[in-house]
Amino acid sequence: MEDEDIALNSVLGLELNRVFFAVRETANKQKIIEFAREVLQSERAELADSVMPEGPAS
Repeated sequence: MEDEDIALNSVLGLELNRVFFAVRETANKQKIIEFAREVLQSERAELADSVMPEGPAS
């Protein structure tokens, strides 16, 4: 499953890059950047929530 996630993220990243450079207006490019930043932050938050903290070693 992890390999599929990596492949999907790569495809999405390439597509986002293509759209970014196709857009001419700076304001729209800023919206794309903000959207990508929000997605990355939410993914990192989900990943951090899913990681179980290790307890003290006994």
